[in-house]
Amino acid sequence: MPSAAGSDPRPLTGEPLAIDLLNTRWIDAAGRHDLLDSLDGLATWLAGPLVSRALGDTQVPADHDTLRRLLQARAALDQAAIDPQHPDDGAVEALNAVLAHGRRGLLLRPDGPDAYVEVESPAWLPAWLAAEDYLRLLAERPERIRSCGNPECVLHFYDTSKNGTRRWCSMAGCGNRAKAQRHYARQKKA
Repeated sequence: MPSAAGSDPRPLTGEPLAIDLLNTRWIDAAGRHDLLDSLDGLATWLAGPLVSRALGDTQVPADHDTLRRLLQARAALDQAAIDPQHPDDGAVEALNAVLAHGRRGLLLRPDGPDAYVEVESPAWLPAWLAAEDYLRLLAERPERIRSCGNPECVLHFYDTSKNGTRRWCSMAGCGNRAKAQRHYARQKKA
């Protein structure tokens, strides 16, 4: 359901790559949406600044193979994000199945050390990078990988707040709704 000119219609962007892939599904007043329900949506996600930066100069086709691999990675991340600090065996297996299709290597170039990514095919690259990014988040602060505190929201975020107490995907959306509901409940009680 990409909007005009391929602009990204999602309410929350700018999260780390793994979380950004999870957030290709969202709910709003119009209902449930999935950016990856079409090749146009895939092209929109691939063209986003975060994904473009991660891909570098590598051209990844917005085709059914890439989409299938991204959906596999998103499903694995869904499982892993249920309990990031203690993923169940199914989540571990699903994420490792994505990671098995690539690797990161190191080498020395004349101008210094460098790293590279090898994947079985370019179609695996975005899925593999998202899975690798999730491992980075787990290594840094797994307790900061969270789902929105609004039970009706399906978005996730990586809490970068100083004290680590962020509860909402956005204060402007879910946070304000929660505050308004608490206010209404207090008024009704009084």
